[in-house]
Amino acid sequence: MEIVKLFQAGGTFMYPILAIFAIGVAIALERYFYLSKTNRMTNKVWSELVPMLKALDFQRATKLTGSIKTPIANVLNYGFSLHSENKRREVIESGMEEGMMDEMPELTQRTHYLATFANIATLLGLLGTIVGLIQAFTAVAEADPAEKADLLSASISVAMNTTAFGLMAAIPLLLVHSYLVTKTARLVGDLEKASIKALNLMVRD
Repeated sequence: MEIVKLFQAGGTFMYPILAIFAIGVAIALERYFYLSKTNRMTNKVWSELVPMLKALDFQRATKLTGSIKTPIANVLNYGFSLHSENKRREVIESGMEEGMMDEMPELTQRTHYLATFANIATLLGLLGTIVGLIQAFTAVAEADPAEKADLLSASISVAMNTTAFGLMAAIPLLLVHSYLVTKTARLVGDLEKASIKALNLMVRD
């Protein structure tokens, strides 16, 4: 395969680029599965809570959210814990906002590393090319004049492999980073919408 040949011809800088790409893929998969599972749980919990909230059955609602470890349950628990006859809407809303702030680090953690890894992969590729070019020109300076042109072109071709491989690693990581950021933002929006709807059902003027 061409990629295997490119990797073998690229030199030592190919290995750290490959390691960074592998770590990035592992993070991307973990975040994707976590966000997908959280999104499914959010929809499931909310569909079960709505009838309870409409019936003003806060005891069952609190019991449900207390038995589940998922962001929507944790956020709503803050509101349920403050809900009573003498609690104002602003107090309950503030409690839910606090719950959202507690959940945000879990929802967004590690995703930003993908953009960082993409930049590092690109820079390592460029560094590998520069080092390769330096070595190529050094070798050409000491070579036979008749072989200089062929040796230089071959050396430059090999040196450019690291830049190509760095970009091959960076581009997918950037695309996945953008996708996960969008997926996270959509999930956060769903949580905020659910908390507002729950608040409206809890505090009816």
